[in-house]
Amino acid sequence: MSSDRVALRFGDRTLTHTELASCAGALARELSGLPRVAIWATPSIETCVAVVAALLAGVPAVPLNPKVGERELAHIVADSAPANVLAAPGARLPEGLQSVPRRDVTLDVSSDEPFAEPDPSSPALTVYTSGTTGAPKGVVLPRRAIVSTLDAVAEAWEWTSSDVLVHALPLFHVHGLILGVLGPLRRGGTLHHLGKFSTTALTEALDGDGTMMFGVPTMYHRIAEEVGSNPGLAHALRSARLLVSGSAALPVRDHERIAAATGQRVVERYGMTETLMNTSVRADGDRRPGTVGVPLPGVEARLVDDNGQTLEETGAVGEIQVRGPNLFTEYLNRPDATAEAFADGWFRTGDVGTRDPDGYYRIVGRKATDIIKSGGYKIGAGEIENALLEHPGVAEVAVTGEPDDDLGERIIAWVVPAGPAPDERELADHVARLLTPHKRPRLVRFVESLPRNDMGKVVKRALRA
Repeated sequence: MSSDRVALRFGDRTLTHTELASCAGALARELSGLPRVAIWATPSIETCVAVVAALLAGVPAVPLNPKVGERELAHIVADSAPANVLAAPGARLPEGLQSVPRRDVTLDVSSDEPFAEPDPSSPALTVYTSGTTGAPKGVVLPRRAIVSTLDAVAEAWEWTSSDVLVHALPLFHVHGLILGVLGPLRRGGTLHHLGKFSTTALTEALDGDGTMMFGVPTMYHRIAEEVGSNPGLAHALRSARLLVSGSAALPVRDHERIAAATGQRVVERYGMTETLMNTSVRADGDRRPGTVGVPLPGVEARLVDDNGQTLEETGAVGEIQVRGPNLFTEYLNRPDATAEAFADGWFRTGDVGTRDPDGYYRIVGRKATDIIKSGGYKIGAGEIENALLEHPGVAEVAVTGEPDDDLGERIIAWVVPAGPAPDERELADHVARLLTPHKRPRLVRFVESLPRNDMGKVVKRALRA
């Protein structure tokens, strides 16, 4: 690795690998011995330096979403008890952090003293999950989980030091921070962070030295809408080595529109905060829309039924469980929740999927929100969503179930129309024709937009509310 190679680029600000090691090393000296630190994770070069410094010092770091609400912040501060909060100079911190001593991250300091490598099982990061029920849980990620995931995806994606990764992901989640910052640094390559996502900025970066792009489905949806009529964007994407989508399923229609305009097929992978990366389509593999590929090196995956029995037959629908060095250690201060998350050493993901004959996994949905039990059938919401997106009158859609005296649950489609709202019966018949009659929506609710979280995932419980 060339030490004068750019490691981080944010706008017109850059740090080489040597400069990053030097300023992060100086900050690490200051942090050494602290029990835990919080990081005000703005999309900035300072956030990256803070994370690297904490890792060098062997001090567990808690990345904080700068848009965090008061109640959630109060819970995280009380639960994780950080000794300091690291922030970019000038960043405004909320009232809820007044009790935590602030330490500004500056880039004009240097230290080249080496650090001893901490134990692989020691905690590196504590990332708070957006709790579907109750307060968020702190997922304690050990160093071995980060190392094993980054090396496994590097092998699957043929990721090297000559790659320049382009993305605009937030830096307080696993996707943007671990894959998106620590990934290129571990390879000795470059991260080019766009700050805010736009197809114009993406085009410019990929036309420059960018070779890879990481994004979430909302970003790829914007690309899919525009790429057919934007030759510049199509050319930039065509020249990229790898386009990777994660954090939620990418609709098949968006896959196909991007492939038609660019000849590039987006690679999907499957991971969680607790497990980091589990499976991926390989760079040299069959980039099949709707699949998340095969288990990564070192990761074991299985499907189980409601009684915990392993399902071997192709096409069977079951909960995905995983085990391997990629797993978290515990939920901070929650031994009850930690114990509940495992079955005989396997992590219970709560995601439901199927396996193709060649071992490729497909995610059907979340056990709690995306599996609808209607008329004696188990139906995956994602399959219906993909079918509805093929209708020209549907721009966006989310499918949920709601209680029904006769069926158990009835299927509801929440549709953002593309133009005038299509006829409800026409949409139901469209699904019945493409899939089977029992999968058609019983009710269509037209909405102006779908509620989404920071990573672009639809928040289905907000629809129900």
